[in-house]
Amino acid sequence: MVGGVCINTGTIPSKTLREAVLYLSGYRERNFYGASYSVKQNITMDDLVQRADHVIRHEVDVTRHQLIRNRVDVISATGSFVDAHTVNLESADSHTTRTVTAAYIMIAVGTEATLESHIPFDGQRIFSSDDILRLDKMPRTMTVVGAGVIGCEYASMFAALGVRVTLVDKRPRLLPFVDEEIADALAYHLRENRVTLRLNEEVAAIEKMDDEHGPRVRIDLDSGKQILTERALYSIGRTGNTARLHLEAAGLKADDRGRLSVNEHYQTDVPNIYAVGDVVGFPSLASTSMEQGRLAACHAFAHETDSVPELFPYGIYTIPEISMVGKNEEELTKAGVPYEIGKARYKEIARGQIIGDSTGLLKLIFHAENRKLLAVHIIGEGSCELVHIGQAVIAFGGTIDYFIDTVFNYPTLAECYKTAAFDGINRLGF
Repeated sequence: MVGGVCINTGTIPSKTLREAVLYLSGYRERNFYGASYSVKQNITMDDLVQRADHVIRHEVDVTRHQLIRNRVDVISATGSFVDAHTVNLESADSHTTRTVTAAYIMIAVGTEATLESHIPFDGQRIFSSDDILRLDKMPRTMTVVGAGVIGCEYASMFAALGVRVTLVDKRPRLLPFVDEEIADALAYHLRENRVTLRLNEEVAAIEKMDDEHGPRVRIDLDSGKQILTERALYSIGRTGNTARLHLEAAGLKADDRGRLSVNEHYQTDVPNIYAVGDVVGFPSLASTSMEQGRLAACHAFAHETDSVPELFPYGIYTIPEISMVGKNEEELTKAGVPYEIGKARYKEIARGQIIGDSTGLLKLIFHAENRKLLAVHIIGEGSCELVHIGQAVIAFGGTIDYFIDTVFNYPTLAECYKTAAFDGINRLGF
């Protein structure tokens, strides 16, 4: 199927599941109608998957149509290198092979969930994120091993459905690349939804067990703690889908996680071979992967283009969602940049009250001397849309005075920018 992990098993399914969770659980309306409110009682996996299947089919169709419309030949086959300019294609349908040659080759094979050999995966009791759509029923308890982006997203989704979730990670805090204040706010919200956080904890063993309580999973931690749970989502990262590419035939070598190293133009060690997307590692976002592909193609054919990778926005679809653009406070402090912050909380904004999100937070970081906007960090409903306003202002070298001098529609969440800008000016003593 076209669309790879993004459309078929990763981005689109997980974000669609999230939307189904928010709707069916009535999560967004609970501030108005009480903690027991839900659109549907006894939500099943079928309820969630039905919506995801519809969106996946539509996105596959749209993607295929775009390829055809732009005269792109699509060949369904397993590819492997013969040399740096030749790829062998093995058809899964007719078991025939053919070769294609090209001046330039782009590797965009994506990743798959990392499956460690000592973990007894079965796709149901112990499963990876790639197995979510195939779960047979909604569990009462779940443990998520690995508090990266995927782990945090699914932990928050199942918690919103009332599943008792335990989140385990060996690091001292959630999402280390996220601004600490925002990450702390996420941890608070997870705990409010009865998620148990086991941070600074390493998993010693995972095994399936059957007793008088039925089929369960036992997780032993290095600290001596033991977790008994119905299901375990093991999410400790992803591995590049490079094992079957015969990279050595093209003069390439992947790292121990199947990833390829590239330069600023996304060229591999072999100049005519480019690699983009999750297979090159962080940030592994659909949006940034698409841009990497565009930049690589433009470079290959000497087409001048501009891009500002340091201003790529990040969206994390936890509940509540997180988005950011620019450096965080810790990075700016380390770089010796004099900065100040301005904050706006959704509870101060009329739109926040209207939609029932009284806990959201938008934080502006700006230069303390010239007041240029440096970064925007948001947690709350709509943050992945809201961040683009700040992204545009940063890209054009704007200051926080822009937000003070402009007018935003009322009532909107965008007003947070104005409120945060005034807060920042006040911190400067004006």
